Amino acid sequence: MRPLTEAETRAVFEKLGRYIGENIQLLVDRPDGTYCFRLHRDRVYYLSEKLLKVAASVPRDNLVSLGTCFGKFTKTQKFRLSVTALDFLAPYAKYKVWVKPGSEQSFLYGNHVLKSGLGRITENTAQYQGVVVYSMADVPLGFGVAAKSTQECRKVDPMAIVVFHQADVGEYVRSEDTLT
Repeated sequence: MRPLTEAETRAVFEKLGRYIGENIQLLVDRPDGTYCFRLHRDRVYYLSEKLLKVAASVPRDNLVSLGTCFGKFTKTQKFRLSVTALDFLAPYAKYKVWVKPGSEQSFLYGNHVLKSGLGRITENTAQYQGVVVYSMADVPLGFGVAAKSTQECRKVDPMAIVVFHQADVGEYVRSEDTLT
């Protein structure tokens, strides 16, 4: 468990910035204490300073995980955001997409969101902008990347993809062996 290097911090914050913008500051300086990001076995964890001090007494080889896993670095040093970060991204998301009840299951199976399943979308969402996907009951389901801007979504045919799938809460069941 070690602090992130400057390049790693930049990669993590750029990825988080796609989804929550300048609200990254709210993740680190919280009213209930100071939180930080730490790297352990290519995975980035988000934890409080109090938990960090307690975890320092555990040997590295015996430490499986700590805090909340936000994602991991691939072998090419690209950062991949994990679904476990959804609970922290959802309250601060700048751009949101709501899917119709009939399309929720399709999204939770790992499919992209089609125009026919789109319920609402935040105004002024740009193309390739990170979005958090919600059900119509405002339950966060996952996150993805907008394939079309808000203006383009109004004109496309019903079978066009409007949100590329990145992660969803269905991964807890599909990939329960690999999530930490």
